[in-house]
Amino acid sequence: MGRVRRKTTREMGLYRSMVGLVARRPWLLLSIFGLAWAARRRFWYRRPPFLPLPPASYLQWRMETAYGKRDVIPTPSEATRYLRWASRMRKESGARRS
Repeated sequence: MGRVRRKTTREMGLYRSMVGLVARRPWLLLSIFGLAWAARRRFWYRRPPFLPLPPASYLQWRMETAYGKRDVIPTPSEATRYLRWASRMRKESGARRS
């Protein structure tokens, strides 16, 4: 087995913010699960924490392209808007494949 990498404070802050967002807006739960599954790390089931979460490099790239910095945590309204957009894009791309 490979070395277990600990989550950075920024990553944990992002995850905490998403949990808080779902606590306030439970209708976003399916969008968050859908995004986590779509962006999951390869072979996520082989390494702790055994959750289908996006790789840190993807989160850093996403924050850098959106905000110009890697250590940004989006506001709840920005996260909500992104989750809705990502969910809509996944649905539309799935409809095109059929």
